[in-house]
Amino acid sequence: MLKPPVYVLVSPARNEARSIELTIKSVVAQTVRPLRWVIVSDGSTDGTDDIVRKYAAQHDWIELVRMAERRERNFAGKVGAFRAGLARVQNLPYEVMGSLDADITFDEDYFEFLLGKLAADPALGLVGTPFRELSGEVYDYRFVSIEHVSGACQVFRRECFQAIGGYVPVKGGGIDHIAVISARMKGWKTRTFPEKTCLHHRDMGTAQRGPVAARFRLGAKDYAIGNHPLWEIFRSLYQMSRKPFVVGGLALGSGYFWALVRRRERPVTAEFIAFHRGEQMHRLKRFFRRSEKKPAQPAPPRDNGSESMRHSESV
Repeated sequence: MLKPPVYVLVSPARNEARSIELTIKSVVAQTVRPLRWVIVSDGSTDGTDDIVRKYAAQHDWIELVRMAERRERNFAGKVGAFRAGLARVQNLPYEVMGSLDADITFDEDYFEFLLGKLAADPALGLVGTPFRELSGEVYDYRFVSIEHVSGACQVFRRECFQAIGGYVPVKGGGIDHIAVISARMKGWKTRTFPEKTCLHHRDMGTAQRGPVAARFRLGAKDYAIGNHPLWEIFRSLYQMSRKPFVVGGLALGSGYFWALVRRRERPVTAEFIAFHRGEQMHRLKRFFRRSEKKPAQPAPPRDNGSESMRHSESV
């Protein structure tokens, strides 16, 4: 057995009193615990801080950092909270850093499993697992690249996270997706391992809005990170087959093409967009080649992970 690398965790948490104790219990129960876990209360007003303080008093490797309250709820603010947490561990001798949402739970050997994958393959820069909803739904990776890593829990090799310059503070979201693509642009391998899952304790992307509005916003985010229009069309068609049926896919496509017509500002470089679209077109071609070989098993192409309205972005 390879010795697991030393790791730290950072968890921005904004009003997560309903679920954060479950997450804490999952981490405390790990067969391989983190050197330090910094939980950053991002202006919480619901008792989140009290729950974290209780466990920090029992475990000296858990630390609470309190951020000032802010009116605006966006993903750029979440990145600010994450950076505040990361600053608390910068001088520690860790090899791996995990960005962990405060509303998920997992098995006792969850991090031991992921650390083992990193230890076994030095080229891996970012790893994770699919997430499962309370309804039992699990994202299906059979028709997509397993190179995408959900933002619910992204586990980075330290050198990889430094190479991409950390998370980009984008108000509209997509920060975890940008990180995954940036890692591959820098030559690192990224991988989701479906042998394990984590359980998500909140409906995807609905922290501030209903599912249809969330899909529209997701479409606009797809435009912001440079999704190819052809990819987005197939993606919208697929989303029509999922709840909310038809209208969800229409909302997704509307959000994308609304942003396209308005020429909304993109937070990523032209090089990033070219790389991202190249991967998408490669996957579309691969999908259709598979479909031609197996005409009895048609299925719409799914994208490399951004269709889940989650990826740690339930702020």
